[in-house]
Amino acid sequence: MLLMNVFSGHRIDPLHIKEEDIYLEDIAHALSLLCRGNGHIKYFYSVAQHSLNCAKEAQSRGYSKHVVLSCLFHDASETYMSDLITPIKKQMKEYQVIEDQLLETIFQAFHIRLKNEEKNIWKEMDHLLLEAELKEMMPLEEDRPTVTLISVPDLNEHYYREIEEEFKAYALQLLEDL
Repeated sequence: MLLMNVFSGHRIDPLHIKEEDIYLEDIAHALSLLCRGNGHIKYFYSVAQHSLNCAKEAQSRGYSKHVVLSCLFHDASETYMSDLITPIKKQMKEYQVIEDQLLETIFQAFHIRLKNEEKNIWKEMDHLLLEAELKEMMPLEEDRPTVTLISVPDLNEHYYREIEEEFKAYALQLLEDL
């Protein structure tokens, strides 16, 4: 069995991850250091910052704390397995199965319970933020139509530790009242 060392100092088996293997500090740290767009954007913009923007958009729309948390943690599987660009990911069914299993375990670890009608909301928020990010940060995409957001996403460049701390604080605030 091959194990992975994570930021918190634990060793885990990412293919057989358990709820007790999942720590907020690992997720916040790793996602704050991962760049969106496979790095092909105008400046460093982390997966953690994207996730914060998704969660804040969901909160602005009045969704439940469980939905907001699902938006915050929707890319948390990338803590334990790197993301793939969509054209490649769609061809790798096994990857998608592992990613879905990881995400389900992460949601369970943080007691994120979505009603059936809520299960795709994080995907909608993810897509809306992706459109806004592409227009702002991707070369040749400035002429994309502007998407309608209720929140004002922070698309500015930030030092990773600032985003890491904001991610942890926001998660703890949301988790406090579950």
